[in-house]
Amino acid sequence: MSYFPGSLVVMNDTPARLLTLLSLLQTPREWPGSELAERLRVSARTIRRDIERLRELGYPVEATLGSEGGYRLVAGAAMPPLLLDDEEAVAIAVGLRAGAGHAIEGVDEASVRALAKLEQVLPARLRRRVGALQSATVAVTRGDGASVDPRTLTTMAAAVAGPERLRFAYRARDGAESRRLVEPYRLVSTGSRWYLVAYDLERDDWRTFRVDRVGDPFPTGARFTPRALPVDAAEFVRRGLRGAQTYAVEVTFAAPAQALPGWLRGEEVPVAGGCRVRFESGDAPEWLAARLALTGEEFTVHSPPALAEAARVLAARLARSSPAGA
Repeated sequence: MSYFPGSLVVMNDTPARLLTLLSLLQTPREWPGSELAERLRVSARTIRRDIERLRELGYPVEATLGSEGGYRLVAGAAMPPLLLDDEEAVAIAVGLRAGAGHAIEGVDEASVRALAKLEQVLPARLRRRVGALQSATVAVTRGDGASVDPRTLTTMAAAVAGPERLRFAYRARDGAESRRLVEPYRLVSTGSRWYLVAYDLERDDWRTFRVDRVGDPFPTGARFTPRALPVDAAEFVRRGLRGAQTYAVEVTFAAPAQALPGWLRGEEVPVAGGCRVRFESGDAPEWLAARLALTGEEFTVHSPPALAEAARVLAARLARSSPAGA
């Protein structure tokens, strides 16, 4: 049986219940026993028995004392049975960190959640290896300072999953510094940048935050009931970008719309031998020209003029890099 966040499911089947319990515990937060029992619709005694079964299987579940008591999955002396050996775990963690930190196309919130879960259970010796490999790796990015620390993303992902209120420092577009207290709702990747959609408690309104401008995020421990966002999170970010130094783009491709990557989808009109696409962009023309070239399809830029010029400059540079007669 699948588990969907926020839902209550009846778990009479022990293996299915254990898998659901493990899925909850892999979220980097502490779960009171009563909350787990309510989620799975079983007794607190059953939860205690299931926790013991997970420990017998090698999962390092830690219990805390108190009137409620709580459980969380912590790093153990060895990898729990995730069907990954040490080398595979390190490779996956490094890859997810690199992709998350630089907003590579196709690496979205699900990858950040996976990274948060994996790093939650990595033993210290493997975490050190991941950190060493990451620090020794130089990634080629767009060069405008938009890369982010993967730890920032995993902290935010954990707060979204909690759900837990989040504090952080924020630098606005004009350079103004502020401290924010928010209820995090979703992380959204545009392919070149990460954004956090959250409810700003001090401004009493929904806000979008560029993650590369966030500093020192930390969860407050205060839980909250998620509010209803007026629109889809991705659409909320798109609307914000349209009002923040964006411009209209019109490009004809020598390929059908279905052959184009998802980030290029906008208003698509079929034409002879391909399609014409119109969309909004906030990217620098030089960066957007490079992304258009990376589609592998022939294209013609109709507007804006700055993008057409950037494409011509890029084409000339690539032509000069090829030996004559090659």
